[in-house]
Amino acid sequence: MTSPQILLLPGWQNSDPDHWQSRWEAIYGDHRVEQHDWMRPLRGDWSARLEEEVIAAPGPVALVAHSLGCILVAAWAVHTRHAGKVRGALLVAPGDVERDDLRQMIPGWSPIVRQPLPFPARMIAANNDPYCVAERSREMARDWGASYIDAGARGHINSESGLGDWPEGRKLLTDLLKEH
Repeated sequence: MTSPQILLLPGWQNSDPDHWQSRWEAIYGDHRVEQHDWMRPLRGDWSARLEEEVIAAPGPVALVAHSLGCILVAAWAVHTRHAGKVRGALLVAPGDVERDDLRQMIPGWSPIVRQPLPFPARMIAANNDPYCVAERSREMARDWGASYIDAGARGHINSESGLGDWPEGRKLLTDLLKEH
C-alpha cells in the first residue's frame, strides 16, 4: 500500500519555526497546507485550500491538524467528495471557536461541525489547554468519532509546550495509519 502524503494543517496564525508541525515539515518532508491569510482565517477559503491540496495529492493523504486546523478538518469533511483519499487524521489541541473570546477573535468558524468524520481519526489534547477545556475537546472527539488521548498538562501542544520534534506525536500518527 502506498504511504500517504502527510498534509500539515496549522491553526490560526500558522505554526512558528519551533512548532512541532514546522519541525516535522523539516525532518520528514511533510507538506504544509499554506493558507492565503493566516491572521484573518475564512472557513470557506481554508476549506477550499485543503480541497485543492487533497485533490492535487497523487495518492492517499493523512491530515495532521493543530488547533483551528482540527475545526477545519471537520468543516471540510462534510463537504468534500474526496474524503476517500484520507487514510487518517491526527487532531491535536482543537481550539474551541464557540467560546465567546475565540468566536470574536476568529469569526465565522462557529458553530463547530459535529458530524462523524468519514475516515479514522485520533485526537490528542491537554488537560490544561488555554484555548479549549478538556471536556470540550473530549466532546468534539466523541462527535467526530475520533479516539481520544489525554496529553496531560501540555498546554496548547505548541512551541510553548517544549515538545521539540515531538516523537510521541509522530508515533501516534504512525500507529493510526498502521491500524487503518
